[in-house]
Amino acid sequence: MTQTRSPLIKICGLNSANAVDAAVNAGADYLGFIHFPKSPRHLSLEQMGALAARKGDAKSVAVLVDPDEMLMGEVLRHMRPDFIQLHGGESPMRCLDARHYAEIGVWKALGVSTSDDLRKALTYKDHVDGFVFDAKPPKDADRPGGLGQAWDYGVLKDFDPGQPWLLAGGLTVETVPDAICQSGAPGVDVVSGVEAEPGVKSLDKIKAFITAVKAR
Repeated sequence: MTQTRSPLIKICGLNSANAVDAAVNAGADYLGFIHFPKSPRHLSLEQMGALAARKGDAKSVAVLVDPDEMLMGEVLRHMRPDFIQLHGGESPMRCLDARHYAEIGVWKALGVSTSDDLRKALTYKDHVDGFVFDAKPPKDADRPGGLGQAWDYGVLKDFDPGQPWLLAGGLTVETVPDAICQSGAPGVDVVSGVEAEPGVKSLDKIKAFITAVKAR
């Protein structure tokens, strides 16, 4: 039987040197740094740059919500991210414009509840380099992601958005193997599932999560 590669892994919301080092040493593929004041994982531009400098062989991802040109220019100046992940209501053309501020490309995060929500991805596929499919946030949520909500991952099974993608939303060391099986995800993105409390990463949980994904 041919051994397939384990799913790619993004550890997101990193906000300390120890957490970044733990993710890098355990073999994370992507490191996510959030600049969004409403998030408990919010970093200043200076902090993003300092932490991204520790990325090793991993790729850095600047996670932004409806950024303007000035902010993306400042992110580029401080961090030079490999990828920009847009997590707001950005249009396809806005995503295309954001490519100028990333070293490699742009990902679009989309909230999903049912298979109908996946149709939106097809309008973006020629304007982005990847997707993050997350749980659709409640209408009264003050931020678009990082809420730790599990959802029906099975709606993604056999769906081809035309670009690489990561599965997010409610993933933990206990749930990620089944979530990958249900969705067929080629990659996973975890935020709250590797935290001791909101905004405080657990080094042990980071290592255990990465081990669980690689062991599939």
